[in-house]
Amino acid sequence: MISIDVWQAILITVVGIAGGFFNVVAGGGSLLTVPSLLFLDCSGPVANGTNRIAILSQNVTAAYTFFRNGYSNLRLSLTLAAATIPGAVLGAYVGTRLDGKWFDYTVAAVMLAVMASMAVPAKSSTVLNSSDTPKKISPRRLLAGHIAMVFVGLWGGFIQIGVGFIVMPVTHKILGLDLVSANMNKTFVIAVYTIAALLVFANNVELEWALGVFLASGMALGGMIGAKASINFGELFIKRILFAALSLMILQLIFL
Repeated sequence: MISIDVWQAILITVVGIAGGFFNVVAGGGSLLTVPSLLFLDCSGPVANGTNRIAILSQNVTAAYTFFRNGYSNLRLSLTLAAATIPGAVLGAYVGTRLDGKWFDYTVAAVMLAVMASMAVPAKSSTVLNSSDTPKKISPRRLLAGHIAMVFVGLWGGFIQIGVGFIVMPVTHKILGLDLVSANMNKTFVIAVYTIAALLVFANNVELEWALGVFLASGMALGGMIGAKASINFGELFIKRILFAALSLMILQLIFL
């Protein structure tokens, strides 16, 4: 176990706030949190697993914030989350053995594909809030969305970094949800499959629970702020943050 001092605890908490905000609004927050854990002498698999403690805290807080502000569709969120669990378990097991620069290149390729997808306007938009009746999603879209979530779980369990960039096209482009509702479902889905992934990591590597708790406190606060920002500023704000985060993530993966 790593011994941490006060300044390290403050640093990892502040990093968590920033990471939680970006994760909820767009994605890519783990690009801040995982390297920070590596900087504090965690190995790759340990950093990958310890990060899940904070991811769980952040998404539970964010999902609750969306719910308190009238954004919820429990049936859809539950079925989407259930579809991610098998992939998350398998991906997490592989993630316990994660190593190598080729993983960075793979993530960068996925991010480029997501940027191309998000640049194309959605054909329709389904709004889920307290004042509107949600439009019905076609069976074909529902099936495609749930199949895609299996692969979301696989990636999320495997590495977590950038999973928000993959969930957003599924909920926004395939299911046709507006970006605020897409974010709401994203936080719920990630919270659920993270429980499964965290259990796998905890059984295979020695996690740094103290670091995870400090990181989780920061990410919970950042997640709450991010959820409120998504609700208050709407789709244009989310899209701008999403593209900015994607661009920075790709540059870091390729050149750093």
